[in-house]
Amino acid sequence: MAICKALCWTLLVAFLAKGCYSQLNVCGQAPLNSKIVGGQDAPVGGWPWQASLQQSTFHFCGGSLINNQYVLTAAHCFSSTSTSNLQVILGAKSLDQPNPNQVSSSVAQIICNPNYDKSTSDNDMCLLKLSSPVTFTNYIQPVCLAAPGSTYNAGIVSWVTGWGTINSDVDLPSPRNLQEVDVPIVGNRQCNCNYGVGSITDNMLCAGLKAGGKDSCQGDSGGPMVSKQGGRWIQSGVVSFGKGCALANFPGVYARVSKYQTWINSIITSSQPGFVTFNSGGTNSDLSITCTGLPPVPTTVSPTTKPGVCGSASLNSRIGGGSVASAGTWPWMASIHLNGTHVCGGTLVAENFVMSDAGCFSSQPKASGWMVVLGSLKQNGTNPFEVTLSVTNITMSNLTGNNIALLQLGTKPTLSNYIQPICLDTSNTNVTLGSTCWVAGWGAGQGVSLQELQTSVVDCGNA
Repeated sequence: MAICKALCWTLLVAFLAKGCYSQLNVCGQAPLNSKIVGGQDAPVGGWPWQASLQQSTFHFCGGSLINNQYVLTAAHCFSSTSTSNLQVILGAKSLDQPNPNQVSSSVAQIICNPNYDKSTSDNDMCLLKLSSPVTFTNYIQPVCLAAPGSTYNAGIVSWVTGWGTINSDVDLPSPRNLQEVDVPIVGNRQCNCNYGVGSITDNMLCAGLKAGGKDSCQGDSGGPMVSKQGGRWIQSGVVSFGKGCALANFPGVYARVSKYQTWINSIITSSQPGFVTFNSGGTNSDLSITCTGLPPVPTTVSPTTKPGVCGSASLNSRIGGGSVASAGTWPWMASIHLNGTHVCGGTLVAENFVMSDAGCFSSQPKASGWMVVLGSLKQNGTNPFEVTLSVTNITMSNLTGNNIALLQLGTKPTLSNYIQPICLDTSNTNVTLGSTCWVAGWGAGQGVSLQELQTSVVDCGNA
């Protein structure tokens, strides 16, 4: 499909422009990854960012390597900023049996979040600057960090790792191998009901089984909670606090990493950590949770009843595959015509603007002769939902390489279930490799009906 090539190329150009710096090319990869309470021994190299924080060889907290010289951990692990006798162990599996893959580093500086509140555990986050950079290996790698805007719906599976106790006041038995446990995300509304309304802030994230039995525990503090997306592991939380360990109806509470990109990047100014947006998808069941004292979920106007709200496709129920699209599935799709013939596809991005590939207009850069058909499904005929609008102006971007064009329409269409504008990504975050995306268009060889295809983002290297 012609529109597929144009849209995917624009997407990948944006990805490469924003994604080839900092630690994004290395973070979150665990080549060797195929007890915490209810957990199991982790495989060697399974969690290559895991750090053991030790004071005079005594393990007291966990942490995660986020670039070649910084470890992320919890503020409550430190009562002072003294680095005396403080060591960070990376690449370890057992605390009692050193292995050739592990390295030990002294700490040059402890930098805790200035808004950390000991009484509430809010902003429980700290950075450790190692005395010298470490060399990445299969056993020592940085983790990716959740970017602002990441969503963690209730039930999303996450993994927690550490060398903490295997139950309240029950030490991890020798040889004290690194433990791993999978726990589902618990929504903040539910978590507030569990701990008491007001105890859980937006800077926190909860995870655990309703029945208990799996959890982080003492000694796991500061360690990472991670989830996998598109082949990369993304850290969503830092082990912070809980009521006992693995108790029913009291999930573990974690500092929410996605809230701290600005602070982290203000400290780490070179080789900055790789921040990736984690998208849960689906419906957040936590929004239906209520309990005494919990404020109601803020009401919003349904996008199907408010004209001009982008991204609304009430007739779209697609979950996978590729096929002929049905009416209203992609209500922002535009068929761009020159002298009555379909030339290219485009997307409605505002009530009177359509975005497309600048290459479509190389033969005729003036608006004369161009028309845009919205609400269209088939090229060989009309349907009661489509409208044809004139183009009054064409503006090209001034970038090198693959440019885009904006077409200004002569009149605004009436928005409906079949004609709606798309949302545009205005964030500074990177498009995640492996993310699911859809393309649609009327390209050559695909017949005269609108085609759709589900695909995923890949790294096109130096292409």
